[in-house]
Amino acid sequence: MERWTIRRAILWTADYLEGKGADSPRSDADLLLADALGVDRLRLLLDFDKPLTPDELAAYRKRIERRAAGEPTAYILGRKEFYGRDFLVDARVLVPRPETEGLVDRALEDLPESARVLDLCAGSGCVGLTIAAERPSARVDLVELEPGAAEVAAANAARLGVADRCRVLVGDLFAPVEGEPPYDVVVSNPPYVPSGELPGLSREVRREPHLALDGGGDGLDVVRRIVGGAGRHLVPGGRVALELSLGQAEVVVGLLREAGFAKARAEQDFTRRDRYAVGVLAPADDAE
Repeated sequence: MERWTIRRAILWTADYLEGKGADSPRSDADLLLADALGVDRLRLLLDFDKPLTPDELAAYRKRIERRAAGEPTAYILGRKEFYGRDFLVDARVLVPRPETEGLVDRALEDLPESARVLDLCAGSGCVGLTIAAERPSARVDLVELEPGAAEVAAANAARLGVADRCRVLVGDLFAPVEGEPPYDVVVSNPPYVPSGELPGLSREVRREPHLALDGGGDGLDVVRRIVGGAGRHLVPGGRVALELSLGQAEVVVGLLREAGFAKARAEQDFTRRDRYAVGVLAPADDAE
């Protein structure tokens, strides 16, 4: 009987998951086997012809079954890499995505060393906590509506060693920070999927928290509230940076300008498509 080597297990699994409609079957196969064996992906390549024991195969099979049923790989692993760091994730939070790393870049641009940052709809905390990790003197408040998601963010703050400079607050957008000193940056990856498009998302994405995806009829219900309230919580010249769905940036740039944000503009993600809206709060005497 042919032995199940690492090579054979990965190739078989990649074909199997592709047939099940997985978004990235080969990567999933590698990650799940590395997790089952307790090694990194480089070790898999170095040991490509190593036979697997029955216990190792059984552990791998359990992970494959969960992935084939549509569970996101990050939930199975319990973690996801973002901006070069591992974040704890589970079904209470969205899975961090590469596009959102670009949102962090926009927030970090020209950010003062001792800046105050407000991260709304924080989820796992990947945006706000990454900013804190990249700017060791910055202080970051993270606001999340769902208590379970806030627990994940707090765990990640401790994991990254930034909990002393980060507060994870439970509440609705700006409500938990009313009366706080103004911020240098308000940043958010809010729910922005139009409600009618939710059924057409991949089954993996549909397993993620509905509240963190559903942006209402045109996807901008939460975005409008953020734009409308951000000015009251920013210093003059402070910035707001938002991640959006494709096709929304032009509308949101208009909303920012109406709300007094000068130099409002759309910016592109790594695929060269408009993904972010950024605006600078004009001083009261020259607001447009």
